[in-house]
Amino acid sequence: MSIKVLVVDDSPLIRGVLTEILNAAPDIKVVGTAEDAHDARDKIKSLNPDVLTLDIEMPGMNGISFLKNLMRLRPMPVVMVSTLTAEGAPATLKALEYGAVDYLAKPKVDVANALNHYKDELHEKVRVAASARVRAKTEKAISANVSHLIKLDSLTYLPNHVITIGASTGGTEAIKEVVKLLPTNCPPVVVTQHIPAAFSTSFAARLNENAKVTVHEATHGQKLVKGNVYIAPGDDHLTISRTIDGYICRLDKDAPVNRHRPAVDKLFDSVAVATKGRATGVLLTGMGADGAKGLLNLKNAGCHTIAQDEATSVVWGMPGAAVELNAAAQVLALQDITACMLKAASKAR
Repeated sequence: MSIKVLVVDDSPLIRGVLTEILNAAPDIKVVGTAEDAHDARDKIKSLNPDVLTLDIEMPGMNGISFLKNLMRLRPMPVVMVSTLTAEGAPATLKALEYGAVDYLAKPKVDVANALNHYKDELHEKVRVAASARVRAKTEKAISANVSHLIKLDSLTYLPNHVITIGASTGGTEAIKEVVKLLPTNCPPVVVTQHIPAAFSTSFAARLNENAKVTVHEATHGQKLVKGNVYIAPGDDHLTISRTIDGYICRLDKDAPVNRHRPAVDKLFDSVAVATKGRATGVLLTGMGADGAKGLLNLKNAGCHTIAQDEATSVVWGMPGAAVELNAAAQVLALQDITACMLKAASKAR
């Protein structure tokens, strides 16, 4: 059974190129195209696609407004296909907040040839989207987490402890839900999210606006301080090392690991070595297996390890791979992770 795709873009050229690229996959079939939100709404009803590819900038109702309405009325998997620039990053992050599963860069020049370079990536993202867990937004899970954290205000954290988090597809929102409830006295948190270089600055700034703690895009040599979160820049591996003054961030452009830079495994491995077991590792939603072996290395080093459960993951690839390796001491719903990782980092565990 082929994955049915509806391509939504105001450019006839882009619609044609995306249709050709997607139809080249034996298990994907473009069942229709739409030039604007009104056209898309009608064709979703008549064609019942499994996945939507959606541009952000369209005439009339833009892609973000259309997506917001769609996810409220008829939640379905959406892959944003739009120009990924630093200026456009907030809009794409907003699309992920509203429920888009993933995104792909639309090149600015020589569109037809350039898009063909992303053919395999687009096929993979559509396949993942087709199997992703897409649901309407609710406040229930967030409220549950708040009730947990009320009891954690007076925790005393273990000295020289670090919390480390890895994520990919669906991770920008999952990380936000974990970070937004962290108390200002929590141990330092280092994070690798698979994200383009143009997005990481906006992602860190957006997290900072939603959190009590201070969130940074990590810089080379930056010292880890309690009550602070450090996000790997897009296209840089983030690791940590121990100095006489404590832990510091290190950035490098070594070869991708598991096809990714930044890579979760690389961060987790460095935390296992630098902290000698004084860390808590958390692996959240994401496709692939990056971070699974790293989480196992953390566990073997004496660290407490947590994987997000299948029910609350957008894609249970990375955490699922960790569970298969028996790398996670706990497998938890997203709404329970903040409380449990803080307990693990405290003297109360």
